[in-house]
Amino acid sequence: MRAWLDARSLVVLEARSADDLMARALRGRPRLAIFDLRMAGAEPGGGRGRDLSALRATIRNACARMKHDSFTGIVPAVALVAPSSGDAELLAALEAGADEVIEERMSEAEVLGRLDTLLRRSDRDTFVHPSTRLPGTDEIAAEITRRLAQGDPFAVCYADLDHFKEFNDRYSYHDGDRVIRILARILHDVAKGFCGEAGFVGHIGGDDFIFIVPAAAVADTCGEVIAIFDALVPYQYSEQDRRAGYFFGKDRRGQLHRVPLMTVSIGVVTNERRQFTHASQVSELATEMKSYAKTLAGSVYTIDRRQDGVAEHPIVVTRTGAGAREST
Repeated sequence: MRAWLDARSLVVLEARSADDLMARALRGRPRLAIFDLRMAGAEPGGGRGRDLSALRATIRNACARMKHDSFTGIVPAVALVAPSSGDAELLAALEAGADEVIEERMSEAEVLGRLDTLLRRSDRDTFVHPSTRLPGTDEIAAEITRRLAQGDPFAVCYADLDHFKEFNDRYSYHDGDRVIRILARILHDVAKGFCGEAGFVGHIGGDDFIFIVPAAAVADTCGEVIAIFDALVPYQYSEQDRRAGYFFGKDRRGQLHRVPLMTVSIGVVTNERRQFTHASQVSELATEMKSYAKTLAGSVYTIDRRQDGVAEHPIVVTRTGAGAREST
């Protein structure tokens, strides 16, 4: 265990009590926590001291306490058990919240494999959004970096809902979460349906999403996303609001105004006419294009057609009932 931790440059800190563990974990969330249930009760000099089973229960309770807290619960927990403890101790560790149980009788290769897998699983779970299970900001940046290095033409599409806050205020956060999950499913199914493994969908947070597709697939994917969303979103409203096409809501000054049904705005950036060196450059421009799209009425996607060193207006593609319309 020590060699494995040292190889990954992980600093080892020992916690002597559950309170000490929680204080350390809440100050700075650790990479993982190891609970040693093998020699619990052995005191310096070889004395047994307190009852061994009671100490093991104390250690298991410390694990359960860490896993119960919403901030520290994502920290992967490893329990070390002696081969003589039997299945009861293994099951008790799992019931306490341990994500992995390591026994002394396991081979070195198995132990290392289990620990490496645990960290990979923890990273994957940490980097996805809890409500949509889509990759988060770290994975989005990594995917953009990978595509930049690959060099093939690709498009980063930033999707954001219009009038989402007013919808939440009128209905509930539960209804808002449902709409977010609907948009996530639309983006995933369309991107994967048109592009297969070349399509990527990530969730920045709230109602903000990024999907990445080959540059040639922008019109198909964005047009389909808009068409499906516009067809489904009216049914997230009450029949009265759906028939009217709007509802009355209050602005920040408390004044009533008409709030239209939600639409989706998509800002698109490609590497066809620009040279990017960092993912942050792409995300900054995608944010700019998304903000521009939100100034337009209805569900739209806007593609940045500007070239490095040349000032041009972006091309605006608006989805209407008759199909896609492109204008400068």
